[in-house]
Order: sequence, then structure tokens, then C-alpha cells
Amino acid sequence: MNTSVLAGALACLTAWGSVAVEAAVPGAADQSADGAALFAENCATCHNGSVPRAPHIITFSMMSPESLLTVMNDGAMRRQAAKLSPDERSAIAHFIGESSGAESVPVLMCDAPATAPVTLNADSWPDWGGGIRNYRHVSAAVDTLSADQISRLQLKWAFAYPGATRARSQPLVVGDAVFVGSQDGTVYNLDLETGCARWTYAAGYEVRNGPTVATVAGMADPLLLFGDFKARVHAVNARTGAQLWMSDVATHADATITGAVKTHDGRVYVPISSSEWATAADPGYPCCTFRGGVAALDVVTGEKLWTGFVMPDEPAATGELNAEGAPQFGPSGAPVWNSPSIDTERGVLYVGTGEAYTSPASESSDAVIAFRLNDGQVAWRKQLLGGDAWNMACFIGGGANCPEENGPDLDIGASTILWRSGDTELLLVGQKSGDVYALDPDNQGEIVWHRKLGRGGYAGGVHWGMSTDGETLFAAIADTDFIGDSVGDPFPGIHALDPATGERRWYARNENRCEEQGHFACDPGMSAAITTTDSHVIAGGFDGILRIFDSTTGEVVWEFNTFDRFTAVNGDIAKGGAIESDGPVLSGGHLLVNSGYQFGGRIPGNALLVFAPVAAVAPVAAVEGELVSE
Repeated sequence: MNTSVLAGALACLTAWGSVAVEAAVPGAADQSADGAALFAENCATCHNGSVPRAPHIITFSMMSPESLLTVMNDGAMRRQAAKLSPDERSAIAHFIGESSGAESVPVLMCDAPATAPVTLNADSWPDWGGGIRNYRHVSAAVDTLSADQISRLQLKWAFAYPGATRARSQPLVVGDAVFVGSQDGTVYNLDLETGCARWTYAAGYEVRNGPTVATVAGMADPLLLFGDFKARVHAVNARTGAQLWMSDVATHADATITGAVKTHDGRVYVPISSSEWATAADPGYPCCTFRGGVAALDVVTGEKLWTGFVMPDEPAATGELNAEGAPQFGPSGAPVWNSPSIDTERGVLYVGTGEAYTSPASESSDAVIAFRLNDGQVAWRKQLLGGDAWNMACFIGGGANCPEENGPDLDIGASTILWRSGDTELLLVGQKSGDVYALDPDNQGEIVWHRKLGRGGYAGGVHWGMSTDGETLFAAIADTDFIGDSVGDPFPGIHALDPATGERRWYARNENRCEEQGHFACDPGMSAAITTTDSHVIAGGFDGILRIFDSTTGEVVWEFNTFDRFTAVNGDIAKGGAIESDGPVLSGGHLLVNSGYQFGGRIPGNALLVFAPVAAVAPVAAVEGELVSE
């Protein structure tokens, strides 16, 4: 799934080098440095639209120079930028970054900090998947939107993530508190009614995953748990924002946390992914040594109890050198991008894995793996696609570290769903290949049924998350073709299946409306995680349109175009874009969604949008202004 801090911002610097990057962000750049010339020499080859996963130069206009410097100095592209001096990096960042000169608008703080306890009850969504089975479902007993309420939905307030070009941390609502992370590493506790911030917490690095909340015996307030880009798990007091502990689960220099953590029975389970797929683009890099896994922590202390690896052995030197003379290692790769599902009866958790980074592709890649909860040992693994090895060198850097398989990069990026109906239990799995499977958890993950819904691709197929209301399984399909190499017809939209048999009940095609959107990166694909109620499916698309479907017929009953500019609660401008990665959230009569996602040329943005029926709100009007279109 190849996501990173900035999704490869400055991903294609050709000035490769092995000099260590200075930790400090430089001050004022040498005024004689020519940012335009440096960009043309080192970056333009990839950021002119020729490399699908590298952001187009146009999209950098939304970013601050400080954000770009963070990526080059300490982010996913630190190795690629190593040969550039601090002044040269600064010159590039100021050339391509936000040039308006406008001062950032401070976040609106609430008049008084929260004093009432944050109360987690049985009806609350505790995490990204809505519980340990990852149904992503809100039942009518908990919350709902009637047909009348849906027809009256209006934007209640907007929040602008400062300095961001993507919004990918799924908000978590507990009572009247909204918890959400951001690209600059700030985690917020926002008031659900007004959008003001009760507290902020500086994680230090991007928080890409949605927060998780847990009650702990002996603690008056619940814990808020989340991971950052440097593979550290933070535990803070949900009411005050005070840190209780921080635990590093990194097993590799490029390790990171993308999927949301899960809590159960006094433990925190942490999926571990990496950005080594991007580091491998350097022809001089010894590729590759990461192996994905899951870590278990004590919820009270943060102590690491075990780390379970998807690869049985550490990657070893193969004895071969690439074309640049760099040693090669393997098998490697297979990151875990998704939030685990937890099976308490069988004493295991389930995760899906990504592609291998080196040849030969490991049997642990593109697989579902069951880890034992007590010790992290692998109970079983079921590979759903063999021979998938890929890294960024296959696009750039002369290809020196590109595995011989060269893809197809069809991870299991979405979380598994542990579905139950009566005495039947199945593990439902979606893959970027466009395939959906039901596996038997009692028989080593043997395939019960398999259905191909789309042609797939590295943006999905099924990408980030399916949902079930218990009676029907809903899968969003992207089928986006970035580089014109896809075979067959695309099937973007929502597919409804019988969970027991895989029989298709309906398909709602997401029609291409990108001409009216007027953005070069618009696409009708649906990659973001989806959410269901007892009667509706809520989903967003690459085109920035948030839609609500009737769950019985697939009819679109409401939609809102988030690709716009909105006045945020602090007077700043919240810019909407592609809806990607995390999914919509329904709680307390409010519908929340992030909009804006700079990766692979998608439409950037920095907006958290909160909707409610119009009788309860004074609708927020879109701001007049010109959007970046091409």
C-alpha cells in the first residue's frame, strides 16, 4: 500500500547520497540558492506527473515550507535528500511550498478546558473498526440517521488541520468529544458541538491512524491511544491530554504505524508497517531488511510484551549486489497496514499483509496471518496472492533495487472482518486486487468463497476498509488506472454481497463526474473505508463527494461535494479534496468525514467536516475562491 509521510513528497530526488541528514531544520536559506533550478535538477523528473505515486508540483502549493523540510530532514525522503545541503533543501521547500506569506491562524481553543469525565459506554465506537470484529457498523440502537434527517443534513462546522495537505486520521467520537490526529503530529480533543479545541497534544510526528479509547481499571479517565510515524505508541488521558506513557515498537529504522491500535483484556495490539518501500528507491540503499509484524503492549505501563513477525526469519544477505553495488537482502517486506480484528474464542488476532520488498516474494506477503494473543506466535497464515514483490525503485532511481517480479503491489490493506451469523463465523477479507474472500477461521484460513469485484490496482480494488451490518457485506472498489496499464473494465463504487456465500446483491456504480469537478487528479474510484447503519451505507470517493446509499437498493439518497473551501471554526480556510484512507463516522446525530489526501496525485486538502440535520445547525457556506485545478 506504499503510503508515507507526504506520500512520497519529494519522492523522486535524483541527487542520491549517503551523507547523514542533519537533524535540525535549517534557518533562513542562503538567498543566493536558486530553488527553481534545484527543483528542476533534482525533483522535476518525478513531480511533473510522470510518476503516479509522486505528488504533482501543483499540489505542493498547499504545503508549508516547514512541512516539506520535515519530510526531507526526518521523514520518508530523508535518504533521498541526503546529498542536498540544508540551504538547498530549504531553497527547494520555499520554492514549491505555500507562497502566500499569510500567517497561520491559531486553532480555536475552548473558553474552558473539559472538566466532565470522558465516558465510554457499551454503545461507543472504541476504535477505527467500531470494535474488535471491525464491522464498521452503527446500529439503530446506538445512533442513526432517518431518511428525513438525511435529507436535512448540512455542514455544521469545519476544522482546518494547520499546514496539512491530507487528512487521514479517522476521528473518534466519545460523548461530546472528537479525538483526531493530524499530519503535523498534533492530536486534538475537539468539542462536537462547536469545533473548539479542549486540548492539543504534540506527538512529534504525523499521526496517520485513528485514535483508540480504552477504560482501564483503577483509572478515573479513559486512555486515548494512537501511533505516530516513528512507530511510537502514545497513551494520554482522554479528558486532559496529559501523557501517561509512550512506547517505541519500531523493529526497523523505517518502521511506522498506519493502522489503528486495538485494545483487549489489558493489552494494546499495534500493527507495524514501514516506509522502506520508498527508501528502496535509492540505488545505493542495501535493500531490504524490514519485516512487518504486530506488537503487544501492557495498557497500563506501555511495556512491550511481545512482537510477532509476519516473516519467520530476519532478512539475510543474498550474496548478490544490485547494479550500483549495494548488497541485497531478503525475503523482506510484508508490512501490516491495517487494524487487527480480535478473535477472543480462538485466542488469536488477524491481520492482512502487504507486498514483499525483495525477490523472491515471501509466502507471508499478501496474506492473512493469525497471531496468538498470548505470545505473538503465528497460529496460521493463508497467502491469497503469491509472487508480489515491489518497491519504489520500480518507478524511479534507475530500478536498481526493483525486484524481478516488479509488482503487482496488491496488498491486503483493509482490515479483516470477523463475521458471525448464528453458529457460522467467517473471516471476510478484501484485497487491492479487487478480490473479496471468506476464510474459515477453524481450518487454517481455508477459502470458503471468493468473488472478484473489480480489476484492482495499487489504489484498490478494495483498499482501506469494508463494512457489514450483519446481513450484508459492503465493499468499496476504486479500480483507478493511474498509468494506463490496467486490463479490463473498471467497477468503481459500492458492491453488496451475501457474507455467507459471496453472492452479489447489488452494485452501485460511482459515475464519473470529474469533468464538473475540474481537477486533474479527480477520479470516480472509492478507496476510503466505508461505514454502515441498519439502513444506509456511507462512503466517500477520490472525487471528493461524500455519498449515502440505501443499503437495500444501492440508491444514492444524499451527497455532498467536499471539494470546496469552507470557513473553519477559527476563521481559517479548510480546503476539501479527495476522500481517502479513513472512513466516515456517525455519532451523536453528527456525521464526520475528513477531506483532502495528497498521495499519488490525489486532490490535497486539510478539512474535517461535521454535518448534522439542518434544524439543529446554521449551515456553513462554502468560501468563494479559486481551487487548484491543474
